[in-house]
Amino acid sequence: MIAPTTAIEICRFLHDSALLVLWGTAAFIGFLLPRSLQAETVSRLSSLPVGAAVLSLATTVVTLPLQAASIGSGWGDAVDWETLGAVLFDSSVGAAWQAQAAAGVALLLAFAVGRKHRMAAVAVCAAMAIATLSLTGHASMGEGWQRIAQRSNDIVHLLSGGAWLGALLPFLVVMKMLDVAELHGPAQLALRRFSTAGHGAVVLVVATGVVNSWMVLGRWPTDWSAPYQLMLSLKIAAVMVMTGLAVVNRYVFVPIIARNPATAIRAIRLASVVEILLGLAAVGLVAVFGTLDPF
Repeated sequence: MIAPTTAIEICRFLHDSALLVLWGTAAFIGFLLPRSLQAETVSRLSSLPVGAAVLSLATTVVTLPLQAASIGSGWGDAVDWETLGAVLFDSSVGAAWQAQAAAGVALLLAFAVGRKHRMAAVAVCAAMAIATLSLTGHASMGEGWQRIAQRSNDIVHLLSGGAWLGALLPFLVVMKMLDVAELHGPAQLALRRFSTAGHGAVVLVVATGVVNSWMVLGRWPTDWSAPYQLMLSLKIAAVMVMTGLAVVNRYVFVPIIARNPATAIRAIRLASVVEILLGLAAVGLVAVFGTLDPF
């Protein structure tokens, strides 16, 4: 049987990935897509948005007994009501869990909003759910203004990263709409908006990542004998490759579309899929090293 801490890391990965993807997807559809493309894009994404919301809430629920097992004496404490109550009501972990659970419920309720504003409502609730992630981990370890600064920086980092990662899914859907004559114009507009917003997201991810590393370590993560610093370095490498692919997509392949659309679009799609995989790898690394001693 796996250790409770390993199970928590798996839950963190699934939970964080679901929220980040849902936030970026819903924000792209709700705020950047022309109205004429929204229904079609949601339809092509099928059950992904609802599935991500359900997964985020399910992993939140499961995390509480896992935390009880980790804090207590093992798996037996995962179903011990006294231990569960102590974790839920008498610890910072429990307070964070309550906020995350409330955000998860609100996120599911957002799908009841009318179709016209549904994705915008989901994006707002997903953003609030992401903000609760800063209540645990290294962002909550400081005191006073330092804790506020770290949490604020962490929230911006997560939101910008999620906007980048999550928007790539509807981006790929919209790319296919370029082949449909009546959708070509709105699809081009959506892609231009994605490009503009994407520049900002990439800059914020890199800037807040540098600030976060400096606030936690006080220097660059060069001591690879420490698992935290090794995995942080791998995450930085993944983000650097993602940035390189995004730059190549925008400034190499996009201009080629006019001359050789089939080849350029195929290359953009492939690079975008690699970006998604690298982004998920980065989230997985954070799920593990986010609970480790930086030194």
